[in-house]
Amino acid sequence: MLTFHTKVTEAESIYGTLVLPYDQREKCRLRTRLASGEEVAVFTVRGSVLRDGDLLVGAAAVGEKRLVVRVAAALEPTYAVYCDSEHALVRCAYHLGNRHTQVQIGAGVLRIRVDPVLKEMVEGLGARVVEERARFEPESGAYSGGGHSHGGDLLAPVPLRQKIHRPGDPAP
Repeated sequence: MLTFHTKVTEAESIYGTLVLPYDQREKCRLRTRLASGEEVAVFTVRGSVLRDGDLLVGAAAVGEKRLVVRVAAALEPTYAVYCDSEHALVRCAYHLGNRHTQVQIGAGVLRIRVDPVLKEMVEGLGARVVEERARFEPESGAYSGGGHSHGGDLLAPVPLRQKIHRPGDPAP
C-alpha cells in the first residue's frame, strides 16, 4: 500500500487524487482510496488539516520522481446560511462561533455542517438556511497554529521564558 505523508507546494506530475470529506481531511492517520480505487495510507502531522488542492508526497517513486497525490474536497451535505443584512449574518457567525462550530465564511454566506439544532438557532436569528452539497472548507481557527510556527513537532506552544530539555538536547 502506498503511503503519503508530506505536503509539497508543487509537482511535475500528479499520480492520483484523494477525494475526501472534511472530517477525513482533519485526521492525521487515514486509510483510504484514491479516486482510481487504489488503497493508500495518509500520515500527517497531528493537528494539521488537508485543504482542497494540497499536494502530498510519500516515499514511493517511479524512477527518481516521487509519487504525488492531490487532495480534493468532496461534496458533502452542508447548510448555507443567508441573511437579509450583514448585521444579521455577523450575529449568526457570532452565535455559531460561541458554540465552537466550524464555519466556512463566504461573501454573504456562512456554511456549516448539517445540524438541525444549529439550523433552528440561526433561523431563530432571522437566517434562511438551505441544505446544499458543497465542498466544506471551514476557517482554521485562531488557535490552529496556521499563522506561525513554534518549531519542531511540539503539540502546544512553549512560552518564550520556558526552556524544555528533551532527551536529545546537549547538556547545558
